Amino acid sequence: MGVHHIALATRDLAATHRFYTQVMGFRLVKVMAVPYEGSRDGGWARHAFYRTSEPEGPLLAFWDPHEATLQGRFRTDLSTGLGLPVWMNHLAFDAPTTEFYGQALARWLSHGLEVTEADHDFCRSIYTMDPNGILVEFCQTLRAFSAEEVADAERSLFDPMPPLELPRPVTVHRPQVR
Repeated sequence: MGVHHIALATRDLAATHRFYTQVMGFRLVKVMAVPYEGSRDGGWARHAFYRTSEPEGPLLAFWDPHEATLQGRFRTDLSTGLGLPVWMNHLAFDAPTTEFYGQALARWLSHGLEVTEADHDFCRSIYTMDPNGILVEFCQTLRAFSAEEVADAERSLFDPMPPLELPRPVTVHRPQVR
């Protein structure tokens, strides 16, 4: 069963739209405006849906609330808003090929973004921040999980102190100054 969509709030829909269309390469496919449930002053919310892949891949949606009681009173940073490290809650999108992965890295750098790259053994990832303070990732799977890894997963899940994997080096890519 696949994911249909993930919905998040934004305080700046214009910046969010630019990021997810120009930087991420997603496509806006639907916008709905609905009454803000429970509003006493005619509040409403816009719901913008972006196709993350073609032809019928999952959607990412953003709520743009227009409700007097909320204006400037909510956070959109998934992790740091909860007191967690920025990397804990994040959005990871599939990079299906090496070519796609390289193009995504180049596109992010061309938009002036700092990009962190990590090799996780079974996959490799690039990370950057969206305008809402959310860490986004493109991840390319490099190999299937071995039978031993699958068996170890169950043991590690309930081990009170599972064996720790040593951190792998990361590369930070900085955009070229023009």
